[in-house]
Amino acid sequence: MPNRHLARSVAMQTLFEWDFRGTPTAALPAIVEHNLEEFAPGLDDRAFTKKLADGVIDHLPEIDKLIGQYAPSWPINQITLVDRNILRIGVYELKFSSEVPPKVAINEAIELAKTFGGAASGKFVNGVLGSMYNDLIKKDSPTPQTEPTA
Repeated sequence: MPNRHLARSVAMQTLFEWDFRGTPTAALPAIVEHNLEEFAPGLDDRAFTKKLADGVIDHLPEIDKLIGQYAPSWPINQITLVDRNILRIGVYELKFSSEVPPKVAINEAIELAKTFGGAASGKFVNGVLGSMYNDLIKKDSPTPQTEPTA
């Protein structure tokens, strides 16, 4: 398993545990360390896992608001713990981090959903992140200029 994919997997497992425990932010560093030792003892890019987990926590209100915007039929507390935290990582990478290309962030989130989520998780994550990506592209595209008429 490539390093970055493994790092995302550990970050998702960390956020899952953190969320399951009731979001004890002070416990996050210990959860990250435990999961790195348990699931990725030889991982070279440990800092990437920590950066993902910390980034999600640092931007949590904005991330959850965006998830609510792009999954309006699913209140954040009704999305499964696995899908919710995969989406959080995906939204963080799309909106708040420029470390990976957007399509890579989406594909990685879909792969995590297929591995750890339910039967429809991959499609759900793809739908939410794909819609968000399309809107981000529209915002970043310059408005076409009309030619002045003579």
